[in-house]
Amino acid sequence: MLTRKQHELLLFIHERLKESGIPPSFDEMKEALDLASKSGIHRLITALEERGFIRRLPNRARALEVLRLPDSIAPGLNAARKFSPSVIQGSLGRFPADTARTRAASNDDDAGAAVAIPVMGRIAAGVPIDAIQHKTHAIMVPPEMLSGGEHYALEVKGDSMIEAGIFDGDTVIIRNASSANPGEIIVALVDEEEATLKRFRRKGASIALEAANPAYETRIFGPDRVKVQGKLVGLIRRY
Repeated sequence: MLTRKQHELLLFIHERLKESGIPPSFDEMKEALDLASKSGIHRLITALEERGFIRRLPNRARALEVLRLPDSIAPGLNAARKFSPSVIQGSLGRFPADTARTRAASNDDDAGAAVAIPVMGRIAAGVPIDAIQHKTHAIMVPPEMLSGGEHYALEVKGDSMIEAGIFDGDTVIIRNASSANPGEIIVALVDEEEATLKRFRRKGASIALEAANPAYETRIFGPDRVKVQGKLVGLIRRY
């Protein structure tokens, strides 16, 4: 899963390479994405590189290579380039990488069978980080932990939600949602770039992202700066 800005930058680099064979400069990328500074471009390029979409070529200035494209940009292109699609493997079988949909066990008669859901990367319970990633692996969860709809998991980084019982290193189970009620713990995408796990509140026309740790301040945003990406429905902790 790419953020909007990551998606835009990847497409811009790809189109420029097709046209001229030369990657765009950081200034050109900054202008194309309407960002205030080149540091934002550095973060986006690092995120795309970590997710396996691009590669920086050593010992060459401005040298970028597009390794793959998401299907939303060019359906079937990766297959044509002989990229193997990533799959979730386990006792539940093989699931395509282009879905985060909850799948039941192959034995439909076994109502108590565990369910595989994808782990999408890391989520910040603290200062927001560039968080939502492509699938890294799958985990098995009991079906009673799920509440209907599509689900995914995120690994928690940070301590801002400790008074809600969410600790650094926990894995949270998230149900896809685009809206929330006040008081619910959500995955919030801020400015299309950074994701964080916080309690959802409203302050007049604004949205408040409230921590569950007195060391962190509640952050207030205009309604157009925050998108709800899902609601917390469960948590897994390893000892």
